[in-house]
Amino acid sequence: MANTVLVTGGAGFVGSHLCDRLVKEGRDVLCVDNFFTGDRENIRHLIGNTQFELLRHDVTFPLYVEVDQIYNLACPASPIHYQRDPVQTTKTSVMGAINMLGLAKRLKVRILQASTSEVYGDPEVHPQPESYWGRVNPIGIRACYDEGKRCAETLFFDYWRQHQLPIKVARIFNTYGPRMSPDDGRVVSNFIVQALRGEDITIFGDGSQSRSFCFVSDLVDGFLALMASPTELTGPVNLGRPDEFTMLELAEIVIELTGSKSQLTRRPLPQDDPRVRKPDIEQAREKLGWEPKTPLRDGLRMTIDYFDAKLRGDPEAATTWDKRAA
Repeated sequence: MANTVLVTGGAGFVGSHLCDRLVKEGRDVLCVDNFFTGDRENIRHLIGNTQFELLRHDVTFPLYVEVDQIYNLACPASPIHYQRDPVQTTKTSVMGAINMLGLAKRLKVRILQASTSEVYGDPEVHPQPESYWGRVNPIGIRACYDEGKRCAETLFFDYWRQHQLPIKVARIFNTYGPRMSPDDGRVVSNFIVQALRGEDITIFGDGSQSRSFCFVSDLVDGFLALMASPTELTGPVNLGRPDEFTMLELAEIVIELTGSKSQLTRRPLPQDDPRVRKPDIEQAREKLGWEPKTPLRDGLRMTIDYFDAKLRGDPEAATTWDKRAA
């Protein structure tokens, strides 16, 4: 077992949950984040734990540390955040991958790349298997993220072929749960926050576009299973829940679970917004023995509890979801 694990983007939504799990497993965790989108509140409970160390650092610059394993999660992941500074988003994906791969090569350690279902773009194949090459607009407003992640995958596989570096590539589908930012622009957080505030819920387009939603603890299970898999299993491996919901269906469920009187309001569909998204997870099932366990309604209830407490300014109550998920 790797004793010291580096998690880049470790103060982010997914990264902080990964840090939690690694600490619980007895690992020493070095959490690296530049706090562009990460939040100290996500890892505040770990500060002072002798197994946890926090380092403020931007992965577009080289990092010189000694670790046994690397999870590279550093990159803004919501459209609002990654489009705020698209040049920096591309640099984070590409230069961050180069720097972390260089570190892994020097240390001769295993490294996992948190890639994304966005590499499939607006797909012509449904559901999306790992063998599908995707349909991405390389000059659109989402390209900084989509193409940045695609290039990062290229770098990972070139390091594997050229330097025999042990790599793992996970393609993450829509993930949700506690510690999402209320203003990150993602559909689950948007709908829940609007419903809890009694505001109209914003539907883009006609609401028929679909997504598949995976609870964050299930995703972390997938990360750990992929990292522990045999060296020859490089990926990419889809990690997501293979249920499909339209935006209208999701809005109706959120309104029901929150008891909100929110109405629906419509806005034009953003440029290059994918019409469908659903993972083919047969590879994860067969090779990792992994599939998500948390039904959407159960995960949404825990996420609603978190946001309700956060919006009320009750940080202690905001942790009650963790006891239910345990």
